[in-house]
Amino acid sequence: MSQTLSITVNGESRQSTASTIAALVQELDLDPAKVAVERNSEIVPRSTLAEVALADGDVLEIVHFVGGGDHAGESDSWEVAGQRFTSRLIVGTGKYKDFEQNAAAVEASGAEIVTVAVRRVNVSDPKAPMLTDYIDPKKITYLPNTAGCFTADEAIRTLRLAREAGGWELVKLEVLGEARTLYPDMRETLQATETLAKEGFKPMVYCVDDPIAAKQLEEAGAVAVMPLGAPIGSGLGIQNRVTIRLIVEGANVPVLVDAGVGTASDAAVGMELGCDGILMNTAIAEAKDPLKMAHAMKLAVQAGRHAYLSGRMGTRKYADPSSPLAGLI
Repeated sequence: MSQTLSITVNGESRQSTASTIAALVQELDLDPAKVAVERNSEIVPRSTLAEVALADGDVLEIVHFVGGGDHAGESDSWEVAGQRFTSRLIVGTGKYKDFEQNAAAVEASGAEIVTVAVRRVNVSDPKAPMLTDYIDPKKITYLPNTAGCFTADEAIRTLRLAREAGGWELVKLEVLGEARTLYPDMRETLQATETLAKEGFKPMVYCVDDPIAAKQLEEAGAVAVMPLGAPIGSGLGIQNRVTIRLIVEGANVPVLVDAGVGTASDAAVGMELGCDGILMNTAIAEAKDPLKMAHAMKLAVQAGRHAYLSGRMGTRKYADPSSPLAGLI
């Protein structure tokens, strides 16, 4: 007769007759290919789920991914951590009314990378739709992020689970300092970057608009630095053009503006500063017409990139007529 165990799954106590973690996943009617499992604060490799026995009092976390420009041409592609992309626009997967709208916005944006949050599986409704049902990770690069983490330990633990869930090593790291401003805690961020890099992760790191901090992150193993243009979700636009330009000039890794973009002109400004790309979520998701805004952002990123490559005219103190005055009638 099967023994009934008292265990905790995603913070909730439950009774189970499963003898192994694989049996528990099956009992919960979950797809093991779409989840990652942590048992008593230790990652359980997916290949061993059938071998790891459950014990009375075990505490488990079961997680999956949730929703948290036209290509400029191969000649103007960009590379991060050995992966090459043609779109310089990265979009998020939060705040949309549903996964269907989210998927349509990604298509309209032309983005090849989407950020995804790692959240607990809803074990009470295992058949609920998942992001992977709408945005195919085989076609679109998933960039697991640490949204909502306020310590290095929380962020590292989250990304270890993300790697187990999908095998991704290219990740987005953000460690927040406080809930009001959502500014990064750079001490914790730097610590997490060093640890993740040593473990084989390739972290793209959200940071303050500080050229010194950006260089420290690069030296710690960041494969890209992502200074904020303005507070997350504020839509204020690029408020710090001088410091972002200095970060671009001093970096040996890609620089992407992350946070603050509100409309297409903001995206263009970031690209005109020489950034390799722009990451946004709220600007598209909270637009009255997200699909039209996604398309507008795609065009703005392209336009800003072309303007940067063209080399803008110099500024002058006084007017300079377009037509020569000599020979005037």
